[in-house]
Amino acid sequence: MKVRYSVEFPSVVCDQYFAGLKAVGESVQKPAEYYDVNVGGTAKLLLAMQRAGVVKIVFSSSATVYGSEAPTPYVEYLGRGTTSNPYGTSKAMIEQMLEDQAIAHPEWSIALLRYFNPIGAHESGSIGEDPLGIPSNLMPFMAQVAVGRRDKLSVFGGDYPTPDGTCRRDYLHVMDLAEGHVKAFQSLGKPGCDAYNLGTGSPVSVLEMIAAFEAETGVKIPYEIAPRREGDLAQFWADPYKANQKLGWSAARSLNQMMADTWRWQSQNPEGYGG
Repeated sequence: MKVRYSVEFPSVVCDQYFAGLKAVGESVQKPAEYYDVNVGGTAKLLLAMQRAGVVKIVFSSSATVYGSEAPTPYVEYLGRGTTSNPYGTSKAMIEQMLEDQAIAHPEWSIALLRYFNPIGAHESGSIGEDPLGIPSNLMPFMAQVAVGRRDKLSVFGGDYPTPDGTCRRDYLHVMDLAEGHVKAFQSLGKPGCDAYNLGTGSPVSVLEMIAAFEAETGVKIPYEIAPRREGDLAQFWADPYKANQKLGWSAARSLNQMMADTWRWQSQNPEGYGG
């Protein structure tokens, strides 16, 4: 969804743009839908913002824009690379659109937040991730296995060039991500378009994630190694230095807290919001 906020800038309305489709695997199967919703939808949003005189926006981008050839850790000055799936390509195209908008209209102020892998839930257990259908991301699938909604977890690929053969990602707590958005809002004002990595800077493998969840919750996660998933990269993680220095933001919550908060949400809401 796209949410519009009034924030603490005199006579200014800012847009926070969450709209879009977000599953890497699905994007490989449905590229036209991803370009229509993500890219086409953004073009329509920018036109609407122009008509309304809204000139500040925080965009939810993705680490996938760095592309398959980028060295790790990913650093903002690397720019965008050759993306490995339509989801990542759509994000890269939107970033280009926003950069072009800032050049054409110097009064615009834009922050591109390159997410890594947000997981977790609100510490109260009342707000969490409840995807429709079969989850496409690791953490909600693992949580649904733990609560008994699914029999086992599929680990896509066990032969990657990583220490244990499974993909490694940079996971951060969703509440750290939310705080990054607040910092980005507060930074808006200077004309131009700037990108920031939101990540911890520490990669964790799929098998390490399973072990961490089991250790924190005491719940076993049955799993099987499945074939690699098209469009996935072996590993990537963030260099969050720019967000640390320019936004005053850093990820504060541990992997154990991500697991504990996920399980608190899922165990209290075994059927999700429909339960």
